[in-house]
Amino acid sequence: MKRELGIARCGLACCLCSENVKCSGCNSGECPDKEWCVNRKCSVEKGIGYCYECGEDCRKGLLGKVKPYAFTLFIKRYGEEALLDCLERNESAGVVYHREGIVGDYDGFEDAEELIEFILKGKK
Repeated sequence: MKRELGIARCGLACCLCSENVKCSGCNSGECPDKEWCVNRKCSVEKGIGYCYECGEDCRKGLLGKVKPYAFTLFIKRYGEEALLDCLERNESAGVVYHREGIVGDYDGFEDAEELIEFILKGKK
């Protein structure tokens, strides 16, 4: 885990992403997706660093997917450091963020609350 990469604006875990070797993150100014990323554009327009800092219950852009939405809800409830702690603990226990391509153990959930429980416990 590259903890220093933290969490993306939308809630995805840059710190665990297998793509981070070619991605500098959404705050670098070098993000290859900066032109189309709805969440980056919105947070920049609102003057906030992350979607979790917004008071709205938003599901636009990547927040329409369960994983970034659940990660954002988790941070709103427990804080970013708590999420990073859980992700680091889970990774040490064998939970994989990206197993094949960009799909891993945090994917496949249909309910954000179930995913939050998985993050907290590290098992289904």
